[in-house]
Amino acid sequence: MNRRRTPRPRIPSWLPVDPFVLALLGTVALAAVLPASGPAAEVADGASTGAVAVLFFLYGARLSTREVVGGLRHWRLHLTVLACTFMVFPLLGLAAGGLVPSVLTPQLYSGLLFLCLVPSTIQSSIAFTSMARGNVPAAICAGSFSSLAGIVVTPVLAALLIGGDTAGFSADSLAGIVVRLLLPFLAGQALRRWVGGFLTRHRKLLGFVDRGSILLVVYTAFGEGMVAGVWHRVTPAALAALLAVEAVLLATMLTLSWYGAKRLGFARADRIAIQFAGSKKSLAAGLPMASVLFGPGASLAVLPLMLFHQMQLMVCAVIAKRRAAESGGPPATAGPVAGPLPRESAAPPARVGTAL
Repeated sequence: MNRRRTPRPRIPSWLPVDPFVLALLGTVALAAVLPASGPAAEVADGASTGAVAVLFFLYGARLSTREVVGGLRHWRLHLTVLACTFMVFPLLGLAAGGLVPSVLTPQLYSGLLFLCLVPSTIQSSIAFTSMARGNVPAAICAGSFSSLAGIVVTPVLAALLIGGDTAGFSADSLAGIVVRLLLPFLAGQALRRWVGGFLTRHRKLLGFVDRGSILLVVYTAFGEGMVAGVWHRVTPAALAALLAVEAVLLATMLTLSWYGAKRLGFARADRIAIQFAGSKKSLAAGLPMASVLFGPGASLAVLPLMLFHQMQLMVCAVIAKRRAAESGGPPATAGPVAGPLPRESAAPPARVGTAL
């Protein structure tokens, strides 16, 4: 007589747990227990600098010129996403300054404001737009334009709005931005003709390079914070307050991007792309930028971004399935739903739990 097997407990499909976020938490724990100090800290800092350069070189080499040109016909949509990312988000971040110091500590507020200046995601925006049966090619281009603009716009806005917590417009900070972010990105674009095929064939392997670089940046930043003793300033109550503020911020952006796009006359598929691309922030782009802009203070600066990243994945997964149900069909799992993708992006979107 066959025994019935007890079904294994599964995580609900509406609650995506990103393995990369778990790796980030493990890296933070490692930095807390074994932070690099002395000569080891100098080695870790040098390796982190190199990892950031490699990361932005890969960003530049992956950005397809064909995708950019093909998406220009959706210029109103892209301008709307850029406005959400670099205008509405920063305004909400500045408004949150009224919560200091009663709700947010000055250090956590600086991180929250930096979160509002980071560019949008690419892969997860594509994945959610596909699930919700939205305009996938538009999501590809909108995320690409946002990431490209963020290389220049994010550091400038951070220097203007965050001020003394960053290096500002000093010669050293500008040189760091150019050498560690902009030049590697431009080099990737220039060499795309020769390395693009290799990157496409080894996409999975290079994904580990991406994540490894980010983990190294996180370890260095949080290790420096531990050595400097900054984590003694963060209490459980302060973290709870930060999560509550971020939940309000995400809900506000999801609402404004959806109904604002409707008011502007966009079709439903375009509104879906605008909502997901305009309400999200890129962990992969934000972490390296914070290491350049904040230096030793980067550990607290990236904490709000790390928390917001996982929150947006969980909430957007629920919304994507609801949008698909409203359209009369099950959520799409891969591939375009609103027109053909460019050749370089013909592969299925990355799964929801991605940091990029």
